[in-house]
Amino acid sequence: MERMTDKKKVQQVARDTRWIWKNLLLGVAFVLVLGILTAWALGLITRHGKIVKTPDFSSLTVQQAQKLAAASHVNVKVVDSVFVRRLSGGVVYRQQPKAGSTVKKGRSIFLTINSVVPRKVIMPNLFGYSVTEARSELRNRGLNLGRLNYVKDIATNNVLGQSCEGLEVKAGDQVVSGSIIDLMVGVGPQDNQTTIPKITGMKYVNAIDALQERFLNVGKVTFDQDIKTYADSMNAVVYKQDPAGAGRNLGANVSFYLTLDPSKLPAKK
Repeated sequence: MERMTDKKKVQQVARDTRWIWKNLLLGVAFVLVLGILTAWALGLITRHGKIVKTPDFSSLTVQQAQKLAAASHVNVKVVDSVFVRRLSGGVVYRQQPKAGSTVKKGRSIFLTINSVVPRKVIMPNLFGYSVTEARSELRNRGLNLGRLNYVKDIATNNVLGQSCEGLEVKAGDQVVSGSIIDLMVGVGPQDNQTTIPKITGMKYVNAIDALQERFLNVGKVTFDQDIKTYADSMNAVVYKQDPAGAGRNLGANVSFYLTLDPSKLPAKK
């Protein structure tokens, strides 16, 4: 009987030991699962802290862009350069991703800066070209058409001279890329009329193109006060023009006003 009692005691101890280990393992598993779920939940709650908005680096120097990037928890890298005549040298011209984009902290923002040293191109000989042909040739060389100065001649809209900043520029001369080239153009007494296009709703560059296609000159250009950078001016649209229509002499001035506020645009009829 004593042997049977001892055997039962051993079996009871074994059962108790198994029960202890089983519950111990279950407790460890529960703690591990709870820890994983807690970490996952905290990750969801704090995820917003890992996302930032890309600041606007336009018109900043590289040093200024680096300081702003550090404060905004992103990095900047200069990857390219261009030469824009009306923009200060060494400042940011374009960025990718764009300002206001949502990115992760530490993301690299790629910058294109405006070159400090302007590139030079060879001035073509535009004498005898039509205004349309001359405008196309200038664009092919990285130059811009400026004013059309009309003088009496038997051939209307034929180029008789070319100048840059008030000085004659000859074929073969080196000029800075992006320079504005004014043309002296002939006009006959019977061919001195054109019509003014409607440019309201057009962006700055498109408005200039539309006027030049009708052999008109850009008069006074007025920007709203909230247009502060060159990039702003490129995105602005015309909301008013003067004069607004009818016929004019070739080379007449057309002034216009630009805005970034769509509410200023005239209602479509």
